[in-house]
Amino acid sequence: MSFATTASPTHTNFQIRDDILDLQASLVQWRRDFHRFPELGFKEKRTSSAIAEKLTAWGIPHQIGIAQTGIVATIAGTKQGRNQILTKGIKRTKVLAIRADMDALPIQEENIVSYKSQIDGLMHACGHDGHTAIALGTAKYLWEHRDRFCGTVKVIFQPAEEGPGGAKPMIAAGVLENPQVDAVIGLHLWNNLPLGTVGVRAGALMAATEYFHCKIIGRGGHGALPHQTIDSILVTAQVVNTLHTIVSRNISPLESAVISIGEFHAGTATNIIADSAQISGTVRFFNPEVGIKLALRLEEAIAGVCAAHGATYELKYTKLYPPVINDQAIAELVRSVAETVIETPAGIVPECQTMGGEDMSFFLEAVPGCYFFLGSANPDKGLAYPHHHPRFNFDETVLATGVEIFTRCVEKFLD
Repeated sequence: MSFATTASPTHTNFQIRDDILDLQASLVQWRRDFHRFPELGFKEKRTSSAIAEKLTAWGIPHQIGIAQTGIVATIAGTKQGRNQILTKGIKRTKVLAIRADMDALPIQEENIVSYKSQIDGLMHACGHDGHTAIALGTAKYLWEHRDRFCGTVKVIFQPAEEGPGGAKPMIAAGVLENPQVDAVIGLHLWNNLPLGTVGVRAGALMAATEYFHCKIIGRGGHGALPHQTIDSILVTAQVVNTLHTIVSRNISPLESAVISIGEFHAGTATNIIADSAQISGTVRFFNPEVGIKLALRLEEAIAGVCAAHGATYELKYTKLYPPVINDQAIAELVRSVAETVIETPAGIVPECQTMGGEDMSFFLEAVPGCYFFLGSANPDKGLAYPHHHPRFNFDETVLATGVEIFTRCVEKFLD
């Protein structure tokens, strides 16, 4: 096995084996094909079909139609070894899962590239096309080199990460069973980090994602006669101000949390006091105990302000995704592997938390695992727009790096 060294714009050296570098052109081709034809959650029919066609052509065993459009490829290593554990009195080899998401976003692409989205109003603006290509390349490489590991790898192609969430139904469908998965890893291409870096840490990496929609109900009337009304806009404005004090005054400064109001709708005319107003927002946190307190205080604040003004309210609170919590041992495995692929101390970024959310969290609740960030921004090429931006794009040279890291994690975990 030989390795090649490639230089990034940040002068970081990548140690990538030659036969993985040979996949780079295919990885780019697959990624660009997925990018041209983006699909929303649970509608990834073309994407799923393209993946299944390749797996079939390569002879890789797989299941389709899991949680509507999900796919799981199962690759059994043939290397002889002592990689055995005892489960319910039965000896078996270990199983590692690799998870990648497939869905796109309802965004109109503004990039001027040959592989621009061909679907009006839809775009891969978060890197999931790259995740899918990396997982596909990893599956191909592992299948062709299954004599290099002892155990089994499951490659999970998941729908609907952007919403409403495909991880939970895939787990319910049994993707972590038969054979039983012992650990799971996944990556997110990350334009908040430059090419040549890996963000990996034990514990909380990404925040829980929760939403609320609240209708404040007052009593409408003429703008010149406010004493005859209960001004829903005034009440709702005070609710907004009060909600923004919860984190600063009810949560310990040593904890991290965010409450953000994203929508405020009310009124129909300049001289009419609105009968009702509506706000919507998001709640983010790392510590589940903090999350419980935030939800309670949020409703208490709304109820208190409304009571003070004689208004009422209707509140819908939705818990979407729990926080992404990495297992210490698996995070250490990923970190140790990343250090051998990206040979610079500055290449490993341990303090890389974000208040963004991810339904990889459900996999990490079910089995030990690690989700990590693979730096993909390259400002020199104009590839540094943030995620969910209509001009989001990433440096495609990172694709082979992702395959190398996944492959080494497999080889080390199943050694």
